[in-house]
Formats: sequence, C-alpha cells, structure tokens
Amino acid sequence: MEERGISTNVASFVGASTVRIHEMGYEDRPATPEELERMKALVRQAMEEGAVGLGSSLPYIPAIFASTEELIALSAVAAEYDGMYISHIRSEGDEIFESLDEFFTIVEQAAIRGEIYNLKVSKKQNYQKLDEVIRRIEAARGAGLAVTADMYTYNASSTGLSYIMPVWVQEGGHEQFVERLQDLKVRERLVDEMDMIPPEDILLVSFRQDSMRYLTGKTLADVAALWGLSAEETAMDLIIRDDSRIGTVRFTMSAENIRRKIALPWVSFCSDAGSLAPEPPFTNSQPHPRAYGSFARLLGKYVREEQLVSLEEAVRRLTSFPAANLRLTGRGTLAPGYFADVVVFDPATITDHATFEQPHQYASGVREVFVNGKQVLKDGEHTGATPGRFVKGPGWTGW
Repeated sequence: MEERGISTNVASFVGASTVRIHEMGYEDRPATPEELERMKALVRQAMEEGAVGLGSSLPYIPAIFASTEELIALSAVAAEYDGMYISHIRSEGDEIFESLDEFFTIVEQAAIRGEIYNLKVSKKQNYQKLDEVIRRIEAARGAGLAVTADMYTYNASSTGLSYIMPVWVQEGGHEQFVERLQDLKVRERLVDEMDMIPPEDILLVSFRQDSMRYLTGKTLADVAALWGLSAEETAMDLIIRDDSRIGTVRFTMSAENIRRKIALPWVSFCSDAGSLAPEPPFTNSQPHPRAYGSFARLLGKYVREEQLVSLEEAVRRLTSFPAANLRLTGRGTLAPGYFADVVVFDPATITDHATFEQPHQYASGVREVFVNGKQVLKDGEHTGATPGRFVKGPGWTGW
C-alpha cells in the first residue's frame, strides 16, 4: 500500500484466525502440536515483519473453534515482541461474563497487554450487565492486568446475516455452509437454533449479486413479508440467493450504554469500518454510518453538545492513548521530533452527517490534515497527496 500510494498511515495486527486457516482451514477441532508450532512460527514472522500484535474475533468461523489454550500460546509469542492481544470476545450478550473471564485468562497467562475491541453489551435483556462488565474490567486493571477497550459511537453494530446461524452449519467454510442451507432437514433444525433477534432490527445493507441489491435498505422483516416467509426461512434464502454472508446493521445496543462507555478513561474510539468514499463501487451498498462519522460524532454530539467528556480528554483518547497502547514510536502527540500527523478541526462546527438511511456523507468541520508532515486535506478538500506509511509494530526487525 505504501508503494502504491496511500493518504493515511497503515498498521496491522496478525489474525489468530489467519494463521489457523493457513494450517487447518475451517475445521472444528483442536490444533495438533505440530500445527500449533507452525501457527506460532507464523505469528513470530508477522511480529518481526511489523505487526502490532495478535487479533482474534471469537464469535466467527473459524475463530470460534480455537481453544483458550491455543489463544494463550499464540498471544505469548506476540508478547515476546511487546505486541498486544486484541479480541472481539466470544459473547457480547448472554455469556459476556464467561467471555470476559476467558479474555482475562489469556492476558494473564500470556503476560500480554490486552484490549477488548468494540466493547458492547448486546440484546435488550443484557443491557443492565454493563455495570458489572465495567466493574470486572476495572477490577482486572486494579489487579495489574494491562487491559483496555475501544468502542464506536453508535447503538447499532454491523456484521453478516450469517451471524445468527449456529456454528455447526458454517463449519468448513462458505461453500459448505450454503450447501447445507439447501438441505430440508438442516433448514428444519435451523429454524429452532438460529440466534434470531427481532427481524425489524436487522437492516440489510450490502449484497454481492446485482440482482439482490434492490433489497438494500430493507429490514429482514420487510423481506420476510415481501416473500411471504418466516424470518428464519428468509435469512437462509437470502444467503443462498446472494451466495454471501450479506452485510447487515443490527440495532442491538442501548444508547444510554454508549454514553456510559464514552465516559470511561480506559476506552478509546474506533470506526470498526473500512475506508469508504461516496462514489462507486462503495455506493453499491448502504454501510453503517460509522465508516464516515464515528470520530466526528464523538467530538460534535458527545463532547460539544452533551459534554460527556472534555475536548482535551476526547482528543487524548483519539490520539496519544491508542498510540501508546499500540507502541507506535513517535506518533500520537504534538511534540518535537514526532511525526507530524496533524488534524485541524473546528470544535464549534465538527459534525457527522452520515445516517443509517444515507450513510455516504462526509463529516464536516475538519479543515486541514497532515500525514507525516505532508498536507492531504486543505480547506476540507483532498490535495491528492499520498504520504502514508506502513507503521511498524515494536517487533519489527528492520528487514
């Protein structure tokens, strides 16, 4: 990316699932000792190539097949290079406490710094668990574990429609998953076993097939009514017809819990989204507005309007705090000798404009942006400059 030219800096974790797929594919079984050693070697190679740490996303296939012990072993390798373990923990709802315990165990036994990414409590029946989640994380921090979290500033998440499907139907990868969905006996079983939320809370936002894009912006409930099927049957048929996991937005979080998390000093902020532009091919889908508005929403809505945290504290948690967590040398602070990564914004006007209905809208109020000392935004307009660099993690060997 650096050679092709990019306007932002880029850094990367190595995925625990990436190395698992490399050695084992999508199989639901423990790694053999030999496979685990090869996985550890791949993590070591990635850390020496500049990865900032190890990442896991445990609700998804095949990450869900990894044992706690496997994750400890891989994390310990990243820890040798002062890398960080970040995790989308196994459950953010009914089993969130058990998932927290696993996260703490990995961090402690691997002797690694850890971050829960996209900290949230999902589903209405679990909203009240946030108090205990916060208490447990702060207790772990008080006991000496180096744990933090990050979040995006919306009460909806975004993932594939396949997220509601049980593990067994997805084992082996996408082709086998779609094939199973066409088996009548499998379909009968799935109707009872799907982790279905209210179908009106599932917004369909991206499709692979052009022929399916007329459904973009409809809810699962809308399509079920249109097709005269149950929500469960509709979900199965959508995945079959589009031959993809189908992008969705899920309204499963509490707006008040968002405010509570924003106030926590050990939580930084993310978009949890790709870099998009309001032009084709990106406009073929209706993505989560966080891709365009997450940071401006923090500074405009939650800092200026609601005054949940001070401007200075918000800036710290957007800059120096995550840079320090990631061990990014010479970045995240305005100081002599540091790389000149500078965002100039107007705190009185910065505003997000992207909505769930019309997400492809840039935020306003950001005037100038410098990356490694080169100006890439001038008076709110892109200059065409591409000074972004590959930012290496602490284990980089300088090849």
